Amino acid sequence: MVAKNGDYSLSSADDARSVAEYLWNNFPSEKSNSRPLGDAVLDGIDFDIERGETHYAALARRLTELSNGGKKVYLTAAPQCPFPDKWLNGALQTGLFDYVWIQFYNNPSCEFSSSNPEGFKESWNKWISSIKADKFFVGLPASRAAAGSGYVPSNDLRTQLLPFVKGTSKYGGVMLWDRYNDLQSGYSSKIKDSV
Repeated sequence: MVAKNGDYSLSSADDARSVAEYLWNNFPSEKSNSRPLGDAVLDGIDFDIERGETHYAALARRLTELSNGGKKVYLTAAPQCPFPDKWLNGALQTGLFDYVWIQFYNNPSCEFSSSNPEGFKESWNKWISSIKADKFFVGLPASRAAAGSGYVPSNDLRTQLLPFVKGTSKYGGVMLWDRYNDLQSGYSSKIKDSV
């Protein structure tokens, strides 16, 4: 993996497999002597990729191969809501992801709006019908300050957005960005009984 000035990329499928080995040995595996998080053992790896190239499918395949040896390690992804996601589509098309946290913010064409919910509905339906995953989550900002756009007032979420997505068998829940803003706004407390 190459990282320079905040940019990162996998240079090849071999590089992706090498990164998978590093991730596996240092986070989900209990065998490594080099553990960046101390004794903590993770049960999943999330792909929140917002730049790079196309070798993330090789990374997902190798992580799945390592997981098939016994311990289940969940693969999750957080694509942007325009379909297909330009960085994650190849990886998502492998069908290896357990959960997909779709970011319905900072992308006005597919965000939820109570005055025009069709862009959101079309995007949601496209994601759940095109990608093989166990469950899909609606990713939203936890406050107006958490993202440039896409904030959904809690009452609109409960009365308009959730009735639509809960009517689909692939609905898994709501993902909020980010915890700091959630603590400031109390958004999760306002919606938890409806999710």
